[in-house]
Amino acid sequence: MRCVVQRVSEATVRSEGVETGRIGHGFMVLIGVSVRDTEKDVRYMAEKVPNLRIFEDDAGKMNRSLRDVGGAILAVSQFTLYGDARGGRRPSFIEAARPEEANRLYEMLVKAWRDVGIQVETGVFQTDMKVSMVNDGPVTLLMDSEKQF
Repeated sequence: MRCVVQRVSEATVRSEGVETGRIGHGFMVLIGVSVRDTEKDVRYMAEKVPNLRIFEDDAGKMNRSLRDVGGAILAVSQFTLYGDARGGRRPSFIEAARPEEANRLYEMLVKAWRDVGIQVETGVFQTDMKVSMVNDGPVTLLMDSEKQF
């Protein structure tokens, strides 16, 4: 499972012209699911993402987590995180999970975050979405449950 985590001061997502999610201070998280992902990968991201210490403390050091600052998550599925463009000009998406399994694991991750009291807003799976955000910092992290980067 791959996540692009961006610290934001605000973010919104629109699906087919309708706003489906809006947050203030928190994380914009793009989520990609691979053909190899299981519930273990979901558990890894469910724990790792909200505990990342990338918010500044009183001394100006990145030392506070999303949970510490009471931030929210805007979660958007994005199969293109498993696009492989190394071989040519057109990316291959062979590593991306089939939609049914990808949605199941994506929804499981969203539920895990909500179950621990985090406000989570979402896009709509497998629709054309428009995402807007103000990246705070900017701070952007690439995460992979297989720890490839």
